[in-house]
Amino acid sequence: MMQSFMNFKNFLIFGLTILFLGSCQKEAKPISVDPDAYYKVMDKMTEIMIHDIFSPPVASRIFAYPNIAAYEIISHSNSKYNSLVGKIPGLEKIPGLDSTKNIHPQLAAIIAHLEVSKQLIFSEDRLIMLRDSMYSNWSVTNEKQFEDSKTYGLDVAQHIVQWMSNDNYNQTRTMPKFTVNTDDAYRWQPTPPAYMDGIEPHWNKIRPFAIDSAAQFKPVPPPPFSMEDGSDFYKELKEVYDISNQITENGDQSEEVEIAKFWDCNPYVSVTRGHLMFATKKITPGAHWMGITKIASKKAGYDFDDTIYAHTKTSIAIADAFISCWDEKYRSNLIRPETLINQHIDENWKPILQTPPFPEYTSGHSVVSGAAAIALTSIFGEGFSFDDDTEVPFGLPKRSFTSFNNAADEAAISRMYGGIHYRSAVEIGVAQGRNLGKFVVNKLKMENKSATASL
Repeated sequence: MMQSFMNFKNFLIFGLTILFLGSCQKEAKPISVDPDAYYKVMDKMTEIMIHDIFSPPVASRIFAYPNIAAYEIISHSNSKYNSLVGKIPGLEKIPGLDSTKNIHPQLAAIIAHLEVSKQLIFSEDRLIMLRDSMYSNWSVTNEKQFEDSKTYGLDVAQHIVQWMSNDNYNQTRTMPKFTVNTDDAYRWQPTPPAYMDGIEPHWNKIRPFAIDSAAQFKPVPPPPFSMEDGSDFYKELKEVYDISNQITENGDQSEEVEIAKFWDCNPYVSVTRGHLMFATKKITPGAHWMGITKIASKKAGYDFDDTIYAHTKTSIAIADAFISCWDEKYRSNLIRPETLINQHIDENWKPILQTPPFPEYTSGHSVVSGAAAIALTSIFGEGFSFDDDTEVPFGLPKRSFTSFNNAADEAAISRMYGGIHYRSAVEIGVAQGRNLGKFVVNKLKMENKSATASL
């Protein structure tokens, strides 16, 4: 009798314990994904790209593919946005959403972005740490929704990675280095202090995203090379020298010097101390404009889908701008102001900014800024003012702009203030970028205007 009572008591205690534990389990809730989740990933990717010292053209590729992966998922679930299939070479329709699964489109988009990003960087462990932390939070909130969304997001990521693998990037890794030819006085030569080889001489072989070819927006040639006093070329060379001396006459406190430093964005700055030479790490110009896209999206109060749209369109424009610009750089193969000034005008002169390791014409900052400004204006409108604090983490104060084109013009002229570009490279470069940007916007037509009007 006593044994039966004890068995019943133990059974009762066990049952109450199970009931108690079950009542303590967290009830599954729908997972919430807001723009902050996307910004966490983008900020981490920018941090990794700085750490891994990716060149500006390569960094633009790293931004574009993950954004396209996320955007394609959003376009499948939000009638406001059109797929990029048929508008970008080789991109095929992603797997469709399975209505029998509990798939969260925004969650799947972030997961696809994370997975494609992981394929593009060296320091995977840094991104995996963030990914695993996010995965853990989502799984605890709603395991079924997380697993279904994860499966779908990874399927889309694999689809995009397969498409990405055919853009000629891997082939360009095995192509020969750029051969420096000093037989002609106008040809580019490596510049101090590191005298690095020209980076990405084969970037024009990368498959474009929206433009028809790398040479589609080929600019007019630079002024004919001539060191004759009074020639157009010599006037531009002397202008770089004179402006540099004028704006540093009272030290490095002038507005022009501040502008030059704000837009430096050179991941290859070398510092020499004694017998040691090392690189200081900075963002690329593409990363700076991605930062501006974030600032604008936040100011406009964009939701997740709108944020993905803004970053995808801008990153495509930037990526194609680099392809277009690099095509011209290694065609014209023009010598930098620093080399000629040291040879013919002042052997002790140094530019305010360190000269980047590639030919001069056209200015990469100018082309990229012009393209990005057009893309952003198409999204947020003319006269969209903003405070740019992108460079604050690098010790530089924020600057304010009345529009994206205002910022692009400043970014372009900053390269002449910095002593690393002639006027033609700046003015023709920003026009090259704007023409390219208009083409990208008109071709992609990412917004479904009829759906937008009905909202």
